[in-house]
Amino acid sequence: MQADYVIIGAGSAGCAMAYRLAEAGREVIVIEHGGTDAGPFIQMPGALSYPMNMARYDWGFMTEPEPHLGGRRLACPRGKVIGGSSSINGMCYVRGHARDFDHWRDEGAAGWGYADVLPYFKRLENWHDSGHGGDPGWRGHDGPLHVTRGRRDNPLTRAFVEAGRQAGYPVTDDYNGWQQEGFGPFDMTVWKGRRWSAANAYLKPARKTGKCQVVNALARKVVIRDGRARGVEVLRRGQVEEIGAREEVIIAASSINSPKLLMLSGIGPGAHLAEHGIDVVADRAGVGQNLQDHLELYIQMASRQPVSLYSYWNLLGKAYVGARWLFTRTGPGASNQFESAAFIRSRAGVDYPDIQYHFLPLAVRYDGKAAAEGHGFQAHVGPMRSLSRGEVTLRSADPADAPRILFNYMSHESDWEDFRSCIRLTREIFAQEAFENYVKHEIQPGEAVQSDDELDDFIREHVESAYHPCGTCRMGRRDDPNAVVDPECRVIGVEGLRLADSSIFPRITNGNLNAPSIMVGEKAADHVLGRAPLAPENAEPWIHPEWKTVQR
Repeated sequence: MQADYVIIGAGSAGCAMAYRLAEAGREVIVIEHGGTDAGPFIQMPGALSYPMNMARYDWGFMTEPEPHLGGRRLACPRGKVIGGSSSINGMCYVRGHARDFDHWRDEGAAGWGYADVLPYFKRLENWHDSGHGGDPGWRGHDGPLHVTRGRRDNPLTRAFVEAGRQAGYPVTDDYNGWQQEGFGPFDMTVWKGRRWSAANAYLKPARKTGKCQVVNALARKVVIRDGRARGVEVLRRGQVEEIGAREEVIIAASSINSPKLLMLSGIGPGAHLAEHGIDVVADRAGVGQNLQDHLELYIQMASRQPVSLYSYWNLLGKAYVGARWLFTRTGPGASNQFESAAFIRSRAGVDYPDIQYHFLPLAVRYDGKAAAEGHGFQAHVGPMRSLSRGEVTLRSADPADAPRILFNYMSHESDWEDFRSCIRLTREIFAQEAFENYVKHEIQPGEAVQSDDELDDFIREHVESAYHPCGTCRMGRRDDPNAVVDPECRVIGVEGLRLADSSIFPRITNGNLNAPSIMVGEKAADHVLGRAPLAPENAEPWIHPEWKTVQR
């Protein structure tokens, strides 16, 4: 079995590349260990907490005990299904801030500044403004990925934006357009009431071309002969086989599995590979390093009025939501319920937002357990640019073993300062007049938790991953000893091998990572095909004119 290109991983970037390569007439095989995305739980936006916690769809990774979080082990879900994590995520669509990509460029990822990536964001998008305003000129309108907005019927979603305005923050019509900073509507990858994953947007159309096939198998390693990637060794139906690549092998297996596969293939830190008896093909110190994530806290309020989604938090309510979605693709089940967002700066002197909010008109945990108080609402809040860095390393040379994942969360004093700011700024927002008729009391952290030490104890015990791991195969200059791929996504030190997914991010972007991961797949496909990149667009984003002296 062979094809022109063999892609490992049918996730956000892998699906985009499969589509673009097949569209160009190339033969593509996509290797995916997970199975089908058929079934209501995975396609129904309102049921997002289910697939993320189902072994059928999730690799089920856990971190090592995190030393700065009292030894807690945190969940690190990654999609094991066609569509990858885009099939189990919260469907929030955030490109990232223009300055994020300019930072990539300045760190050695030439050709990946905002002017370079904006045309690719436009190419991938089919943006529907739903009459909510926004910046049409900054958005794409005929791409494969449908991007919509929720109806924002719930009064709490509107109160959140109004409270931000009352607290003195800007309001923005489109954080994915000219102005990220401020409070406004949230974009989501939902179309006609259904999750619009990378599988729905890209992989299924790619398969219809007749040029792309998906092979259900576990990739064990890249087969490298004479310094060139020749194919992929897989375990399929209990047998070890080799799938050949006439042109190139492309790894797109996530920021957890991509570095693992490189190391199993002999590409990584030489001493670490030798520990596991793996022959070194290319000694690349950066493989598995530079691991980053976003952490968040849920600041929860009990509601005076029965207006939250808790009304549906019973057997009858869930049955109604499910039936309505099943038959009409409408109602609460047709939205991820993250319908209002905000990006703000933590203090004066920060030039672009470093805090993100997801607002939810329900007090609930990500695993679907509702707060005991009943009606309530919450803001998910966290800093965007932590200095903490972790690593993904091999547990053993057995491809069936999960790698060791250590994020080293909260290892910098600035992380603690940032989170204390997050809590205090959120309390101030919930204290505005817009919430006067809704706030009954603070569920968590709770009004008694005020001092730095008390807040730190709360953070240590309750902080959760926002599930945005990235950075473990950093893109940079070919002469950078810590870079793993060059700006054309070629793995440095091996011919015929590329890698394109969130692991190549030099630094984490603002917000959720699905959109920039798909963008990476789109742009990488042009590099693979040897095409000239899309022409840069020098669009100047809004930066607060007084950022040096004011926080808002």
